[in-house]
Amino acid sequence: MNAMHDDAPSIARAIVAAHAALFGETTNRAASFSSDDAIYQGAKQACATLGFIDIDAECLARAWQAQSRRTGRFDPDAWPDAPVDFGLRTFPPTARDDAFPPCPARLGLYAVLPDAQWVGRMARAGVPTVQLRFKSDDAAAIDREVVAAVAAVQGTGALLFINDHWRNAIAARAYGLHLGQEDLDALTPEELQTIRASGIRLGVSTHGYAEMVRADLASPSYIAMGAVYPTTLKRMATAPQGVARLAAYARLMRGYSQVGIGGVDEQRMPEVLATGVGSVAVVRAIVADPQPEEAARRLMAICHRAA
Repeated sequence: MNAMHDDAPSIARAIVAAHAALFGETTNRAASFSSDDAIYQGAKQACATLGFIDIDAECLARAWQAQSRRTGRFDPDAWPDAPVDFGLRTFPPTARDDAFPPCPARLGLYAVLPDAQWVGRMARAGVPTVQLRFKSDDAAAIDREVVAAVAAVQGTGALLFINDHWRNAIAARAYGLHLGQEDLDALTPEELQTIRASGIRLGVSTHGYAEMVRADLASPSYIAMGAVYPTTLKRMATAPQGVARLAAYARLMRGYSQVGIGGVDEQRMPEVLATGVGSVAVVRAIVADPQPEEAARRLMAICHRAA
């Protein structure tokens, strides 16, 4: 350890000083500790001060500890972004025996849509990646909508992901499936293996470091990261992540196809793409626009310029 950073409080101060301008406003929240290691304690307190929730601060602190051990020194400027320091397995994930089938590294504009009619409309408009997020408790209606969405993208070139309804997605031979973190966690090992054995692509939503590490255990086809900005579409357990955090997430998960999501509109899209993610998911930027096809064309043009 560096002589000038030989105790937890000085380590915490050094990390905050190095990264506060990047991550924004600091807090006075005290951290709890599960180790007496000075680098671990200093890093966790720093991450709590920088606004990371406890499970993410814990994840980062362990990574900072592992990074310092691996390199032989503590460097407050070196924000951890090596998969090995987070305990992740072989990178890129596509090299793993249990990896889900790959999807394009750059999925481009990713439209999240409420029904099959919208899916077909945006697929015909040239949107490269679409998701059916159909909310219903009617099993028959869900099945009809999934089948209709699969039919709606035929001949368009659009890649269709089905949100949540994994059995229907497999039965209808959809290109891909998208699951939230809680939905992924709720699967039994046998159910996850059934999904993997079907050959369908899998995308997973994450909201910070701890969830990315958990999602990586499944070796999905892509990882979605957000919410980048405030969104009213769903209640979020975490605060908006912002583009600085998104860029850090993208560096860590650089072996994956990546999707930035949450509150992204036409004005914000360039700075989201500048983080290195290869895709941006939008909802209201298309479905709430009075001219959805024209909105999609503008958004796709931004994605093309960033590619």
